[in-house]
Amino acid sequence: MVVPDALFENATGGSHRARIEARIITAYQTGPDPDGTPTVVSGGDVTYDAGADIFATAELTTEGAWPRWAHSPLAPYGNEVFLRRGVDLGGPQGTIWAELGYFRIVEPTGEGDGIIRLGLEDRMAGLIDARFLTPRVLKRGRTVGNVVRDLVEEVYPLAEVTFDDAAEFGTLKRDIIVERDRYQFLADLAESLGKVMFWDGYGILQFRTPAAASVPRWRIGAGANGVLIRAEQRVSRRDVYNAVVARGEGAGEEAAALGIAIDDNPDSPTYFTGRFGQVPRFYSSPLLADDAGARAAAATMLANQLGVPHNANLTAVCNPAVRPWDPVQVTTKDGDRERHILKTVTVPLSVEDALTATTTEQTHVTVRTYTP
Repeated sequence: MVVPDALFENATGGSHRARIEARIITAYQTGPDPDGTPTVVSGGDVTYDAGADIFATAELTTEGAWPRWAHSPLAPYGNEVFLRRGVDLGGPQGTIWAELGYFRIVEPTGEGDGIIRLGLEDRMAGLIDARFLTPRVLKRGRTVGNVVRDLVEEVYPLAEVTFDDAAEFGTLKRDIIVERDRYQFLADLAESLGKVMFWDGYGILQFRTPAAASVPRWRIGAGANGVLIRAEQRVSRRDVYNAVVARGEGAGEEAAALGIAIDDNPDSPTYFTGRFGQVPRFYSSPLLADDAGARAAAATMLANQLGVPHNANLTAVCNPAVRPWDPVQVTTKDGDRERHILKTVTVPLSVEDALTATTTEQTHVTVRTYTP
């Protein structure tokens, strides 16, 4: 069940009882309530990073026998850990849960005292590891969704893949040779479509277009009734660009596709012809077969920045349902209200610790595309 944002926001904004669960999963599953063996949660956290190859990583402190054998539950040979954190509303409402994800066990550590610390990574790690033994040729005319599912299901035969629009029904415009890197091809494909690719809390691989929302998923306020504990603001121009030049690779005598997008809003702090300066990013992919596709990719990549260079580091009462790319409203101690986009989120696996996050302020960017 998808829990409304307001329910989590209201529950975590007042006095509440947090619940945290971990289960050892021995067979591939998806969904909010998989079969598994419960294990103790003594601490740790889950970190989501919009800029990382592996979207979600976790550290879990638990109890159990040291995994001496390959079939031991906590051994790093294929078992996963399902994590979720919720809020107990009491009475008939019970507990509302935020699914934190399915994580493979990467590295157990311990001192022989029954306390084991598990290093965990989400399912993207499996796609990164599973490089091709020989080059793979992907034929023109195949649909994007078909290609993606074939490559993912070779690693996870029961995987579910979801697109948020009709992009999956588009087709490859030319034959593409992938030398060895399965994950990199999938990541390039997502980027060429203007999408992000990540495994969600249900263990489903998502291809999604980040977009600003008119209503923030979470309102983070300071003061007596707020959840904001600390906000450190900064302004940085590092890794900021205000134009994208997207090129496709021509086949034979075909001309290479070209598309350019610039920040064309005079009121934007990163206006392309303004005082910020001209800072282009260059992107190349064989998946861009014509100028129209290259322009669309360039425009989406630029728009997905959603507001630079104003950033904040936040510490707040834990709302376990928020994730990177979510819009939030931050009200600081001086009363200023700002719309931000979450970039990283760390959800604690203990009731004593707070949520931490980094954000980018959402400023208005007008994207103009053209082909010279």
